[in-house]
Amino acid sequence: MVVDQTSDAGVDRIFHALADGTRRDILAFAVGGRYSVSELAKRYPMSFAAVQKHVAVLEGAGLITKERRGRERLVRTDVDTVQRARVLLDGIEELWRVRVDRIDDLLATEKRITGGER
Repeated sequence: MVVDQTSDAGVDRIFHALADGTRRDILAFAVGGRYSVSELAKRYPMSFAAVQKHVAVLEGAGLITKERRGRERLVRTDVDTVQRARVLLDGIEELWRVRVDRIDDLLATEKRITGGER
């Protein structure tokens, strides 16, 4: 299953990036504005280098963008990529809802045929 023009590898990178709680938190925080990696690092009980690695994973997945402003690199959530991930998940949810509805229909049919006895 492919989201818009996102390759399978791209989808894998997105969900790998979202698999980590710190990265999800960075992504949610950076939706509200542009923050330097230094500002982000102050929020977490880990080294600057560790936060920088998390940011790199998010950037590699296309979930955030970095903009150079002077000496700083400002991080911002790429809402379009987050939206593509949501669309993919919505598609998976719909697929399973259809399957569950079909199972419900089959069970109801079986119950009518057998009179509800097992």
